[in-house]
Amino acid sequence: MNQRLANIAIVVKDYDEAIDFYVNKLHFQLMEDTPLSPTKRWVRVLPPGSENGCCLLLAKAKNEEEASRIGNQTGGRVFLFLFTDDLERDYQNLLDHQIKVVRPPSEHEYGKVTVFEDLYGNLWDLIQPSKV
Repeated sequence: MNQRLANIAIVVKDYDEAIDFYVNKLHFQLMEDTPLSPTKRWVRVLPPGSENGCCLLLAKAKNEEEASRIGNQTGGRVFLFLFTDDLERDYQNLLDHQIKVVRPPSEHEYGKVTVFEDLYGNLWDLIQPSKV
């Protein structure tokens, strides 16, 4: 049996502002932006260098219940873990784009890590794994 995660949905307020954040600030690749109805789109973004990896599906909140989850999809815990090959480069990119850094870079057994917020306040770990 072969299985893999294809997409992880993240609830957003607006498709275009979310695309702008992920593509123009985090440098993700826009993989798909397909209209499904006058108010719904299928929007997928992918971190750079992840050709066949799991995409983020940017899902616009369609009601108050979904909107209440924007920016707090995990109850305040780190939501997503993004690996990098150069933490210093990507940390500087966060600063350059005025992305809120919750914890500056630190070193641990498993590698270097910094925590940042996305445009809605979801927490991310940016990790440069230690060489094994």
